[in-house]
Amino acid sequence: MSNFDYDLLVIGAGSGGVRAARMAAAAGARVAIVEDRYMGGTCVNVGCVPKKLYVYASEFGKAFDDARGFGWDGIKPPFNWATLRDNKKEEITRLNDIYRDLLTGVDAQLIDGRGSLIDAHTVAVDGQRYSAEKILLATGGWPHIPEFPGSDLALSSNEIFDLPEFPRRLVIVGGGYIAVEFAGIFNGLGADVTQLYRGPLFLRGFDQDIRDHAAREIAASGVDLRFEVNVSAIAQTENGLELSLTDGSSLLADTVLYATGRKPHLEGLGLENVNVELTERGTIKVDSDFRTTESSIFALGDVIGGMELTPVALAEGMAFARKQFGTVDKAVDYDFIPTAVFCQPNIGTVGFTEEAAREEFGDITLFKSVFRPMKHTISGREEKTLMKLIVDTASDRVVGVHMMGPDAGEITQGIAIAMRAGATKAIFDTTIGIHPTAAEEFVTMREPWTGS
Repeated sequence: MSNFDYDLLVIGAGSGGVRAARMAAAAGARVAIVEDRYMGGTCVNVGCVPKKLYVYASEFGKAFDDARGFGWDGIKPPFNWATLRDNKKEEITRLNDIYRDLLTGVDAQLIDGRGSLIDAHTVAVDGQRYSAEKILLATGGWPHIPEFPGSDLALSSNEIFDLPEFPRRLVIVGGGYIAVEFAGIFNGLGADVTQLYRGPLFLRGFDQDIRDHAAREIAASGVDLRFEVNVSAIAQTENGLELSLTDGSSLLADTVLYATGRKPHLEGLGLENVNVELTERGTIKVDSDFRTTESSIFALGDVIGGMELTPVALAEGMAFARKQFGTVDKAVDYDFIPTAVFCQPNIGTVGFTEEAAREEFGDITLFKSVFRPMKHTISGREEKTLMKLIVDTASDRVVGVHMMGPDAGEITQGIAIAMRAGATKAIFDTTIGIHPTAAEEFVTMREPWTGS
């Protein structure tokens, strides 16, 4: 038995922190976890979970219209924002309780409050000090709104879920997955949505074909996309929020959502009291074991600046606990991690983009297909699906898969398994498809795309 209060003290009860705490406690460690806001972190409370619920809500509007072509000719019901918002709150409260029960079930102690490092083995919470042999920092990220005249009038993704009134005019600033997803959500719920992005095309880092296709489909859905423009000022007027733009134009809105990036949530953490170094990007510097430059302090999840995905934080929490408190020493494999953007239609992607694949492998072979989903041959909607395979010509291995279309995330998850197993294009070609599905297109693309 050590002289410390705990073997492990975790600051942050998000996905990675809770997973690490649970597994360490289950292995017999004395564990405490400190949280000052809500159980489950960003994903459960103001991220993946409520966002996906709102995506479901936003798709009903189009579904009512689609149904007419299938014989369901009725009156489209009105949308009630308060019902969605309050039902969401109830579900999040239920999940908060589940997270709390998961921790208490393995005898991990929950400490409510903001944890601050006093030294390499001590954390203070509301004036009370706790010591631990090892400390894990898993405080996640926090939305960042740049400062400019009127920036205090803008909201972040933390607040957008719980607006007291539904915004009939919404301006979204940003070009990442959060901005794109909320544009689709509020457009689908009936708001007039304008999305502004300072660059020439949004979704930087995604495959170029996906970016181009997304711009066409999202604009066609009714979102007013404006690229190479930014906000210079926001002012409150009697007609709403007036945005002055860098191209000289202006916009009126009821609500302005800034989704221009997130930063590690390090404020008040007490890093100045320990030897924990940061990277040039302001993230916590760690080695392959998630150990910081202070040997007793570790960090994982969004604070270390890797892939900001809940499943990645979960994998990191598991790897950390197994190495430090178990017998398994296995690093997280970051190759071929699938991800999805829940815009409308969805984007699913895994592996290399075309640009990255050319740089990595040189000679690649492309396969593409653009088609109208079967459902919309009767619904009348003009939406198109894009599918793309990228193959390393020398090995025939499929190294990139990208899709934009209904259920893209669900489809891509299954394909990611095959890609991690090293599946070649020949294996894709000899796999029997499920007919009629969109997914079967991935195993029936035979002719390489030549650019014509």
